[in-house]
Amino acid sequence: MTYLHLDITDCQTPKRAGNVCGDAWSCLRTERSTTIICCDGIGSGIKANIAATMTIARLEELLRRDCSLRQAVAGVAATMDRAKLTDLPYTAFCVARVLNDGEATILSYEIPRPVLIGRRLATELPQRTLTLDRAIINESCCYLEPGDALVLVTDGIAQAGLGVSLREGWQTQGLCRFINDRIHGGTALNVLPRLIVHEAQRISRDPQGIVRGDDCTVVLCQARSGNVVNILTGPPAQKTDDTAVARAFVQLEGKKVVCGGTTAKLVSQQLKRRLAVGSDTSMIAPPDYRLDGIDLATEGAVTLNQAYNILDEDPRRYERDTGVTRLCEMLRGADYVRFIVGTARNDGHGDISFRQRGILHRHTIVSLLADKLRTYGKLVTIESTDALIRGGNIPSHAMNPPSHATGLNG
Repeated sequence: MTYLHLDITDCQTPKRAGNVCGDAWSCLRTERSTTIICCDGIGSGIKANIAATMTIARLEELLRRDCSLRQAVAGVAATMDRAKLTDLPYTAFCVARVLNDGEATILSYEIPRPVLIGRRLATELPQRTLTLDRAIINESCCYLEPGDALVLVTDGIAQAGLGVSLREGWQTQGLCRFINDRIHGGTALNVLPRLIVHEAQRISRDPQGIVRGDDCTVVLCQARSGNVVNILTGPPAQKTDDTAVARAFVQLEGKKVVCGGTTAKLVSQQLKRRLAVGSDTSMIAPPDYRLDGIDLATEGAVTLNQAYNILDEDPRRYERDTGVTRLCEMLRGADYVRFIVGTARNDGHGDISFRQRGILHRHTIVSLLADKLRTYGKLVTIESTDALIRGGNIPSHAMNPPSHATGLNG
């Protein structure tokens, strides 16, 4: 199944210049979906921001605990219903989940309707009303294709100009007209959040030049075909699984990297593909290979260790055209990195020379490399060769990498 990636662009501004924005948003990615949470803490400043941030944290934790989207939203909405009657923190919010095939579900609680930009046209998404645990929720559904975008906004956008320049405020219909005027004029989608916020402030400015608006947040999620890099390193524990692993690996979507001389020979032999040593011009990097149908084939543990060591460096300082630098370039350009790690025992990794040179074992360095890539906002999963040929039962720790949150502090 094609991996649909969402590029997310946002713009936020507080109600009063110099204050903390009372809105917050976050993004949680797994290999099956991307979930965007947008929250509007009622009021403004620190108190509103804390309310919004707490709501995000609770929703993310419920989703990590395998609650369904409706269960998570219903639980938080029920709390907000009770908070209306007290002085407890109160938040309006929406949660948008986009599966990798483009199917999107957006559940909203007292927040403006989402907007879909498809085929260069922005429209309000229709909603149906649901009652979940006595809380009133609005649900929208759509399909995103590469090039489409979903726009989530808070009240500061939909109510811009209310009582100042517009009797009923901008509303999402006015927002859609503004977006359509811009995209028909050739404006790129990723600059729209900034333009929308500036326009909301403009129409909220009174005759004295004072902006009479609210905290403003725009989150634009643009869909495109994701850049997937699959890395096979190490053979399976059972020789009888060699053919199945090789065949399953080459059928994966995206670029394919083989790290390990033994692993490269396995793929070459099982699929009857030509394997040759590449041109070795480096004094530092280990040799690489040429393997028909594979984007990159390299030595194993040493290559992974060196890639980990230089991934943070400026690419302009890299050696030219080595297996290590090409692996780093592929990792930098990836949206989704999938490690498939062999379970066969490699006695060579226990050799004292590996320890002496500071070369970490394959399983250790893959885990460290995955953690580093996640700090760059990459989606990373780790699975065994056994899981690859048995349906990909990925461990829960790999299924839920740390969320990539933006805008939590305004």
